[in-house]
Amino acid sequence: MLKGAIHIHSTYSDGEFALRELREIMMSAGCDFVCMTDHAESFDRTKLAVYKRECDRLSDDRFRFVSGLEYTCEGKMHVLGLGCTSLVATTDPQEVIRHIADQGGISVIAHPMDSMFNWIETFESLPNGIETWNSKYDGRYAPRTGTFRLLQRLQQRAPLMRAFYGIDLHWKKQYRGLFNVLEAGGSKREEILSALEAGNYFATKDDLELSSSGELSESLVARFEQAHARSDRLRKFAKDAKKLTARAGLTPPAPLKAYLRKLF
Repeated sequence: MLKGAIHIHSTYSDGEFALRELREIMMSAGCDFVCMTDHAESFDRTKLAVYKRECDRLSDDRFRFVSGLEYTCEGKMHVLGLGCTSLVATTDPQEVIRHIADQGGISVIAHPMDSMFNWIETFESLPNGIETWNSKYDGRYAPRTGTFRLLQRLQQRAPLMRAFYGIDLHWKKQYRGLFNVLEAGGSKREEILSALEAGNYFATKDDLELSSSGELSESLVARFEQAHARSDRLRKFAKDAKKLTARAGLTPPAPLKAYLRKLF
């Protein structure tokens, strides 16, 4: 069994951790691997080669970086390319999904906005999965159950689509307790990607275990909806307070911003 995290950003794009720092903090959390997804638009070919080399150089039998990219598409849709480090000259999400497949990567629509659900359901080229819980976008306490229902509808056409669970790590004070546990034959890059593609994993957070199928019990749906509604109210209050301070020409203290990032 391998413990790890997906949807991670470093100083190669807009993250605050360098790769070496990420290795240390993730290993201290008991992780064996991390799937990196720095933003594709932050790279040219030269920088991309350096990124891949550093991911490989910092990988060994104890810990593995799986280099990948996050592609920004039209309509502000984001698609993760787990294991894909090839740039693409399109912002069409379906073309990006096909590109990731051609490169042997795993495509995941990241933190889809509710307004995107109907659009995604029109796609002819479907991804390997949907990020059903993004602990940055959805919050640390609960995901949006509507994203799981979207996945279930898509699975009627593509039964092997998976639920993915990502941290979307950017900031040093950000919550990072949502992990994935893989049943993999080993810790090599190919073995990690193979386990993810096959759905041989579950997500874990505190007392929760969530399957790669995205199936939720009725009691868990009710628990998530209640927790997410409460979290949303707190986040809205924090955002409104931020707007008021900005209008007053005030800047929230850095320690407060760091605390809020850790809280949510």
